[in-house]
Amino acid sequence: MTHTGRVDLHLRCRVADGRREEFLAFLREAILYYESPGGITIRLLADLKDDHRFIELVLYDDLSVYERDQERVANDPQMKVFLARWRSFLAEPPIVEVYGLMKP
Repeated sequence: MTHTGRVDLHLRCRVADGRREEFLAFLREAILYYESPGGITIRLLADLKDDHRFIELVLYDDLSVYERDQERVANDPQMKVFLARWRSFLAEPPIVEVYGLMKP
């Protein structure tokens, strides 16, 4: 199988009690950095039954953008700072799911 098209990363997370507003303020700053290389769009979905549970959608234009971003996550010092801050808001480890279009 060969990958084609967009890659979607879903980060299912629950923010620690009492940290929701601080988390949302952080995201307003961090999303600008996350999207800055281009080809990446971030969307936030909220759980209507639990106001501390979210799914962050990281939408990559294609596989090359996803791979470039994985390299940035591994090696960029500023990205590491943002990710450490992001994790500090969470009540538990996130569930990470990656989706992409495949063709035979």
